[in-house]
Amino acid sequence: MNVNEYLRRIGIDKVEEANEKTLAHLQLQHMLHIPFENLDVMRNVPIPLDVTTYYEKVVSNHRGGFCYELNGLFNWLLHNVGFTNHLVAGTVRRPDGGWAKEGSHAAQIVELDQPYLVDVGFGDSARVPIPLTGELREDVSGVYRAVQVKDHIFDLQRADGDANYNTLLRFDITPRELPDFAEVCRFNQTSPESHFTQKELVTIATPDGRVTLSDNQLITTRNGEKQKTTVSEDEKPTILQQYFGIQLM
Repeated sequence: MNVNEYLRRIGIDKVEEANEKTLAHLQLQHMLHIPFENLDVMRNVPIPLDVTTYYEKVVSNHRGGFCYELNGLFNWLLHNVGFTNHLVAGTVRRPDGGWAKEGSHAAQIVELDQPYLVDVGFGDSARVPIPLTGELREDVSGVYRAVQVKDHIFDLQRADGDANYNTLLRFDITPRELPDFAEVCRFNQTSPESHFTQKELVTIATPDGRVTLSDNQLITTRNGEKQKTTVSEDEKPTILQQYFGIQLM
């Protein structure tokens, strides 16, 4: 595993200093270059809790991954360029208001002048570090805040445009290690109740929006405007290469 190769994968030459500006740049570049995707889950390729495997897949083979892979690997990178950080467990709130399996999402906390939530494995979500103080942070995907619910528990929320905030994720800032996610990682790969076993999903941030392949729908979002196109199975390899830089072996 090579830090410089990883940095090149996300379009960065080197890291000068471990500060908030650098962290924000690393997070954004990661999300612009590495897609969130479940293609291995859909093809029954086992995903272990092993950073070396993630490095080979994401850096060497130019793939993406889901939360354990992307945040697990990014956690390794941040630590190796001088940040103090740890993984945390979160529970995703579904669009219908229900909750996914408790503690089944892996994100991370980075300690600088204060703790920040950093998440490169959540698809369409914040592209910037989010302080835990309730202070607003904005990027092209929305306006975000993290509010405390109780001791160690916070909600990541996004403004809905009507002065209201919708909770996207509830997370516990207690430090976790990758092996702590063994049961939920297995669930997300194999359970018929898992969102990841239902259909192919590949999505990547772009400077002005996002490109998503959801089953047979290619969804392009630019400046808040969405365009949907139906694609065939024969077209998918070209689309994966063109929009996400993915070539399946």
